Amino acid sequence: MNLLKRYILLQFFKNIMMLVLSFIAIYLLIDFFEKIDNFMEKGKSMALVGKFFLLSIPFIVEQMGPVCILLAGVVTFGVLNNSNELIALKSCGIPLKKIAAPIIAGGMIATLLLLALSQFVLPKTVSRTNIIWNKEVKGRVSLGIYRNGRYYYQDNNNFYSFARPDPNQNVFPFFSYSSWNSRYKLTALVSSEHAFWQDGTWTLQNGQVQYAKGQKIFKTEIFRERSFNFTETPADFFIPQYRSNELSLAELYRDALHQEAPEERTQAWANFYGRISYVFLGLPLLMLGLPMLLMVYRKWGRDLSLAIPVSCGLAFVCWGCWGTLQSLAKAGYIPPLAAALSIHIAVGVLGFILLLREDT
Repeated sequence: MNLLKRYILLQFFKNIMMLVLSFIAIYLLIDFFEKIDNFMEKGKSMALVGKFFLLSIPFIVEQMGPVCILLAGVVTFGVLNNSNELIALKSCGIPLKKIAAPIIAGGMIATLLLLALSQFVLPKTVSRTNIIWNKEVKGRVSLGIYRNGRYYYQDNNNFYSFARPDPNQNVFPFFSYSSWNSRYKLTALVSSEHAFWQDGTWTLQNGQVQYAKGQKIFKTEIFRERSFNFTETPADFFIPQYRSNELSLAELYRDALHQEAPEERTQAWANFYGRISYVFLGLPLLMLGLPMLLMVYRKWGRDLSLAIPVSCGLAFVCWGCWGTLQSLAKAGYIPPLAAALSIHIAVGVLGFILLLREDT
């Protein structure tokens, strides 16, 4: 590695460290003032508060990583241009692609570090922060477990089993309910293809009901649609926020392989591909951000005060498109792999073309 590449790469990592620390400080400051009252109301120690926010840092880094990679590249390139170093390098016959190569290499290294963070560190820290916030602060405890695409809940003498593709919707495919008496004998068994909860009522479709009529006799009824007054509601089926982040990339992959129902399989693959694609989102943003910086400079002047907002706007537009595609993939409208790759390919190819044009 020659002196020029080392110099540019060093500037890139200085800038990305500055940006990461800035985002962490801002995020923690906002989160602290939002949640400190909850800790104080429960009489929790400042040591627990500090532990909670310290363990939140890996999640912040992963969430802001792609934006930091983009902004670090833009700031590095912008400082070179603003100090006339970029012009001097180009006048010496060094092509723009060779100047940009160390920045792109730095973005790749940062992306690989984010990937390792997502695999080895994030699941443990998110799991711990969920326990602190939900159990010790909010007093909410998950009543069940999640295994192979299904949720299992037990409360008093009732037992529920179902899939839940979207935690924000009260729709439960492959729903099963059973109740037991004090002697642990089955008294009722209800199963259906779909269950819905709305206006305080459970509505089940295409299922059957079995009631115990004696020691060994059960009465079976088939129904297309029927309402039930189960004691539990979807609010009782508590699922920690960011639960998928408690799984490593390898665990998400294994979870997707073991899904049997089409809806659950689609959801699992969307979670797996979506997690990886988000980590890699910084690279195509960086590829597009570098030529856009030069275009902004050429049209409106060499000032980072305009280039940085434009870059942030670019990041949020791509972020929004990525989120929309992920929602469509989870709903089954488009393949999860296509949703994960389309933004990267479109933005990356466009950035590569614009970068070549700027080099002519």
